[in-house]
Parts: sequence; structure tokens; C-alpha cells
Amino acid sequence: MLGRRDLLLVASGSAVSMFGTAVTLIVLLLHAKDFGSYAVVAVLIAEFVPVTLGAPFAGLLVDRLPNRRLMIIGQLVQAGAVIGVVAVLNTLPLVLVMLVLLGCGTAVVNPAAAAMVPVICGEKDSTRGYAIVATGRTLGMLGGSAAGGLLVAAFGTRDALYLDAATYLIQAALLGFVRVDRDPRGAQRRRRHGDALAGLRHVARDPVLRVASVSLAVALAGVMVADVANVFYVTDVLHGGAATLGILHAAWMTGVFVGVRVAGRSSTERALLTGLGLSCCGMGVAMLIPSLLPFTVPVALGYVLGGIANGVQNVSNQGLLRSRTPEHLRGRVFATAAAILIGSNVLGTVLGGAVVMMVGARQAFAIAGVASLIAGFAAFRALRAVDTTKPASVT
Repeated sequence: MLGRRDLLLVASGSAVSMFGTAVTLIVLLLHAKDFGSYAVVAVLIAEFVPVTLGAPFAGLLVDRLPNRRLMIIGQLVQAGAVIGVVAVLNTLPLVLVMLVLLGCGTAVVNPAAAAMVPVICGEKDSTRGYAIVATGRTLGMLGGSAAGGLLVAAFGTRDALYLDAATYLIQAALLGFVRVDRDPRGAQRRRRHGDALAGLRHVARDPVLRVASVSLAVALAGVMVADVANVFYVTDVLHGGAATLGILHAAWMTGVFVGVRVAGRSSTERALLTGLGLSCCGMGVAMLIPSLLPFTVPVALGYVLGGIANGVQNVSNQGLLRSRTPEHLRGRVFATAAAILIGSNVLGTVLGGAVVMMVGARQAFAIAGVASLIAGFAAFRALRAVDTTKPASVT
């Protein structure tokens, strides 16, 4: 694989950063619970607001300016935002403002990283590249989730947040050693690039990306419904506690680690769409298991399957976006795709509370499973269009 050294630097930086992000999430959720349930929800979605609403502008930046430099600046902004959280920790509205600023960095860094991968390792090996970066992110999130509570107990809330700020600085420093860059400025002088909404129009016009994006959004919304139901399911149905929640989380993340490695072997659009369709269906089965077999062992196995499906979904989606998008438009398309998925996550979280309240946790898993199965069948319908359609033209 071309650019293996640079790719490992990006993946290592992502792992370190996701470790800090997981720690911060635990810290802030523990802190926000004293302000009430609405504060917890606000903390969960504040960072996602600029990722969703700012996607056109963030994507335009990625398609206009050197991406490595943008990523470094974005991570410095993220580090500053986390330090700002420490400074205003006892004032929830200001904490939320800092989280929105953190999301502004995320809105730029994530599509820039996705657009950089094909430049680093070549178009042919880009799916493997996405799998390697996703592996780093998964390991970082798993480690941070496991260590978060211990770090808070050992060092306190403020020092744990400073640790997260340091991880962004480490990631920025690692990027300083990356030798290649995606610099769109030269191409700008040779062709017209379109406006900030060009990425959204491209996804809407392309028959494969349109169906794949909607299918994945429906599946992930279902997962978030199940995620909201999870704690109620564990306590009320399985009669478990924190240990059971930890086991299920570990099972899911283990599955994600396996799934991204499996999806990294896909090299064609047909293979990527097959993976996306199968993973959505697999996610549906994984969500149905808790509703049908309310026992810890089969539920844990279902979570492993769900994690595998989630890993395959992430890598397959990025591979499809890369394959069917012209290079000069990838920043905006990746930003648009992130906005769609984040929006579905927020919608699923909001709906999850209502669904659990109306039908209960066990039935919520059944609803989530059915939604994912429907999404999987829709992705298979898009598969039939691969051989007969070309990527949408850009105007």
C-alpha cells in the first residue's frame, strides 16, 4: 500500500484523539446529570449541531484549502474548545457553547481526513485505508470508554478534560509528520468547482449514493432507538447493572473492530454495496435478538453481530462515497454524508425516548431491528443499479 507510513500516522492520531473524546463524553455526562435529563441530551447533541448544519461550509473549505493544514487547525480548535470547557465547567450554557465550537473542528477534520485517505494510499487501496483509520478510531474509543471512569476517579474531572485537550494536540503534532497533502488550490484554477451545496446535489442525483445514504440513515436511526432503550433493557429485562452494560459495550466494540477489518477487503462497488446491504440486514438481526431472546449470553452475541455490522457499514459507506465522487468534490460529499448520518443519530435519539416510553425497551429493540432490515433490502435494490448507472454528473 502506498503511503503506509502517513496512513499509520493519521490512524494513530485518530486513535489517540478518540481515546480523549471517549473520556470527555463520560466526564461530561457524569457532570451534566446533576443538571437534569435535558442537560444530558443537550451535551450529547451539542457537538453534532455544527457537523450537521455547517456541513456545506465545512465541505467547501475541504475542497478549497490544503487538507492537512485544515486538519491541524481544526484539531487546535478542538483542543482550545476542551480547555474552554474546563474554564466554564460550572456554567452549563457556556459548556454547550464550547461543545458547539468543538463540533466546528469536527465538522472540518472528519471530511478532510476522509478525502485525504485516497491521496495517501492511492485510489485502489483506499478502502483498506479507511479500514485502518477506522480500526484506530475503534481502538481509541474502546480504550477511552474503558478508562474514562477510572481516570475521572483517579485525577478528577478537570484533569481528565485536560487529557482530552492533550490528545488533540498530539494528533495535530502527528499530522505535522505526514508528507503528502490534498491541496485543491491548483485544480481551482483549471476548473469550476461549484458551490457549497454541490455535495448535497451530487448525493441526491446519484442513484446509488442516494439509496445507500437513506438506507444507512434509517439503519443508524434504528440503532440509536435501541441505544436509548439499552439501559432500561439491561436493568428491567436482564436485571443487570453496570457490569452488564460494560460487557455489552465491549461486545459491540469488539464486533466493530472485526467489521472494519472485513470491509477493508472490498475492492469494487458491487462488493461495497453488498457489504452495506448485508450489514444493514445483520444489524436488523442483531437488534431483534434482544427482543426475542432476553438472556445475557445471546444478547451479548447479538451485540457482537451488531458491532460487526456497524464496522462494515462505516467502511463500505466511505468506500462508496469515494468511488462515485469526483476528487474535487469529495470534501463536500463526505461532509454531506456525515451530516445525514449525524442527523439520523440525533433523530433516532429523540425518537428513542418516545418509543421506550410508549412500548417499552424490549419492543423498542424489535422496532429498531425491523427498520434496519428494511434498510438492508433497500440497499440491495441499489445494488442492481451499479452495473447500469454511472456516478452522477457534476454541474
